[in-house]
Amino acid sequence: MIDLKNVIIKEKKVDTILTKSNLPIAGYSINPYIGCPFGCKYCYATFMKRFTNHKEDWGRFLDVKMWDKIKTPEKYKGQTMIVGSVTDGYNYFEGKYKRTRAFLEEMQGSEINLIITTKSNLVTRDIDLIKSYPNPLVAWSINTLDEDFKNDMDDAPSIKLRIEAIKKVHESGIRTACFISPIFPEITNVFEIMEEIKDFCDYIWLENLNLRGTFKHKIIDYINEKRPELKELYNKIYTKKDMTYWEDLDKQVEEYANKFGFMYVIDEEPFLKNPTGKPIIINYFYHEKIRQSSKDR
Repeated sequence: MIDLKNVIIKEKKVDTILTKSNLPIAGYSINPYIGCPFGCKYCYATFMKRFTNHKEDWGRFLDVKMWDKIKTPEKYKGQTMIVGSVTDGYNYFEGKYKRTRAFLEEMQGSEINLIITTKSNLVTRDIDLIKSYPNPLVAWSINTLDEDFKNDMDDAPSIKLRIEAIKKVHESGIRTACFISPIFPEITNVFEIMEEIKDFCDYIWLENLNLRGTFKHKIIDYINEKRPELKELYNKIYTKKDMTYWEDLDKQVEEYANKFGFMYVIDEEPFLKNPTGKPIIINYFYHEKIRQSSKDR
């Protein structure tokens, strides 16, 4: 577990907290912090260091954003805003600085479409505030029920605390999602996780481990050291680009969904209307391939 005293904290004045987003699901990304003390070894957001000039390891620095109060929140009516695209807005220091809470308070009455992504149970602090928005959604990332493996991969709150938070938020009437991501082949038990959370989730999103960037060698080194029996499989998937594992898992998840009467779709818009009242399972195993093929046209 990270010693929070070793995280370098700086306050940073910014012109605005509202950043136009390139994400297909949101018009704006809201990141009240730069960096993240959860320090996930597979985090794609490590690319931020190229732009922020931080020399510290990912997870060992945090810039706290300070901005002037949002003056006309009502002009963003109908816009979708996602909190936590390259940080966790409910990281350990949110308890002190309350920057995510400040954003939520300033945007009250704006009628934006609010999405929050997190690995934290601290989000439950703001349930009443979140409920003031029309049809909000809170999503948690969980890719294992094994706390030891979780601790090898991140310094975020425990899986137990995350699951308790999902249940509490769902019972309050807020839509919830479980993002089973990234799925580590033969380590992440997708079905075990779905069994644990299916009764209090509106959406279950599935995404495969995509090894790229600076963290690729870290994950491969981990597999070679801690799970050498998987070395050949990971070489097959991540060097030879063999999709067989994901295709087989896709079929198994489809069978699971059919068994319980869940909607199961591939690479769809993540917030589909759900007429069944049961979770919608959305598979993003192939989205990198689909995105590339659309570029090639």
